Amino acid sequence: MTLAAAALYGFILPLVELTYKKGKQEISYDLVMEYQMVMSLFATLFCTVGMLVNNDFKVIGREAREFELGEGRYYVLAVGCALIWQCFFLGAVGVIFCASSLLSGILISVLLPVTEVLAVIFYDEKFQAEKGVSLVLPLRGFI
Repeated sequence: MTLAAAALYGFILPLVELTYKKGKQEISYDLVMEYQMVMSLFATLFCTVGMLVNNDFKVIGREAREFELGEGRYYVLAVGCALIWQCFFLGAVGVIFCASSLLSGILISVLLPVTEVLAVIFYDEKFQAEKGVSLVLPLRGFI
């Protein structure tokens, strides 16, 4: 599943650029925002239906207890993460609008290790072997 997801994600950025080029109208900021909104709406609906079918909403309380956050904070954290991811995808689509999908992919590859390093610095996490491997892989892919 992870390999399939990675392969599909590898096609998303070039397909967005192809959609922009094949479009019969001029690409504007408003159209980019609309494109992102529609794409996110369908992704949210798809995931929500999957969670309903799999009864995943019943597990949220148990997960909140495991992380010792409380259910309210857990929901705030989940919604906050979703908003941050939307900003990320909007930025990726915006870079495609301004430049190309190649530049967008390069920026994602470069900024992934930065995120991991910042997590170690700001959250006082231990830098273990797994983090080292996950830091080397995107750098190798970038090179």
